[in-house]
Amino acid sequence: MTSTVSPPESSPASVGAPARQRSVTAAMCACVLVAQSLVAAMNLAIPKIAASGLHPSPAQLLWIVDTYVLVFAGLLIPAGALGDRVGRKGVLLTGLGVFAAGALLSATAAGLPVLLAGRALSGAGAALLVPATMSVLLHSAAPDRKAGAVAAWSTAVGIGGMAGNAGGALILQYLPWQGLFWGYVPLALALLAWVATAAPRIPRQAAPLDLPGSALLVLGATALLFGIIEGPGLGWTSLPVTGGFALAVVVFAVFVRHGLRAAHPVLDPRLFRLPRLRAGTLGIAVTFFGMFALFYVNAQFLQYVKGYSPLQTGCAIVPLAVGMMATTKYGMRGAQRAGEARTAGAGLALIAAGLLLLSTADAHTPYVLYLVFLLVMSAGAGLAMPTLSHAIVASVPARRSGMGSGLQGAARELGAALGIAVVGTVLSVRFASGTGDGAAAATAFTAATALGYRIAAGVVLVVGLAVVRGLRTGARAGQDRIPA
Repeated sequence: MTSTVSPPESSPASVGAPARQRSVTAAMCACVLVAQSLVAAMNLAIPKIAASGLHPSPAQLLWIVDTYVLVFAGLLIPAGALGDRVGRKGVLLTGLGVFAAGALLSATAAGLPVLLAGRALSGAGAALLVPATMSVLLHSAAPDRKAGAVAAWSTAVGIGGMAGNAGGALILQYLPWQGLFWGYVPLALALLAWVATAAPRIPRQAAPLDLPGSALLVLGATALLFGIIEGPGLGWTSLPVTGGFALAVVVFAVFVRHGLRAAHPVLDPRLFRLPRLRAGTLGIAVTFFGMFALFYVNAQFLQYVKGYSPLQTGCAIVPLAVGMMATTKYGMRGAQRAGEARTAGAGLALIAAGLLLLSTADAHTPYVLYLVFLLVMSAGAGLAMPTLSHAIVASVPARRSGMGSGLQGAARELGAALGIAVVGTVLSVRFASGTGDGAAAATAFTAATALGYRIAAGVVLVVGLAVVRGLRTGARAGQDRIPA
């Protein structure tokens, strides 16, 4: 395999009328927004589930949240490859149906095992639908509209967490925890009907499925995410956590060896020889690392330190979505004029700056100033995410667009899990050492939050330098600017 991969092709037959293109773009963005929103919305339901008749333990509460993420992230790349081979639209519709079934099972769960099964089922549905949306989007967009379509899709992914916070807060303010899942059932079914009428069918890839490679990838991703998720609670040196990491290393090594030998691997390891794809994947991961470090702490900070209600907390983060949407078009223009490396680098620098500014907030910080800090982060995300997503999809052949979308999805979820794990570990160590109640405890929590934000900012800056270097290397080998 050579180090050059052709950009996604477009056939004239795939390009419809502008109105149909807009409908397809809106439908695909709505699908990924809904799938991503359930990650954040679930955090708001935990207090009510904890007080419910399910009587979950703290560890069980963690798995109620994380089962969805674990299955979602673990299946993304195999699900994307499945769509490439058996048909993207069919896999997308199946994913929406499975997602709705999982939400229904969760809403009607009378016991913890059924709730966990529902969460896993919804995660599997999300894994099926998310990569397929990117494939359908790229196929339906005109050549000069592909970059804009990728930007819209990336923005929808980014604001999904904020939409989950706001929508979940509104539902849970007035309804029991089951109401959150009941809300997703008609939403997913409505999207299924919309996609069935709006989305085109895409020619499938003839290559056979790589079942051994898919199984290895799922097992390795599950072991890795298990270690990351359980690290803050069990301790990073505990046997289950170190065992999970060790298993992930072994399985991924076997997976790479298999991928180098297989005729049609689910994910060809040689793709990572491409500096642009490698940098884009790493950049997406660190972007979501920083954003979910914020999401994990923000709700607790606003309620515990600032005294906001759940509804006020959900609404307080909405401007992040507005800022991100407003910035995205400027990010695309910047990538067209200045190149991907400068645009993505500026975006990652702003995310780090926003985290550092947030680390200065305390109980006396007015919301207007806190909002400015949030908007700095949203501007960074609006610059970085579309640029980095385009760097990935432009490095992968159109016939493997589902796999490419799955790759960036896996990077996204892994980065988010790491962001939560790092900040969660800092909180558990530093806040646990705080003593007293009331003002003293709030002060200890604020100090721990500030340290977590600063560590996250440092990670974003250091990894961001590697991302910029990789994009510049890719620019010397090929196209660095997004077509106008």
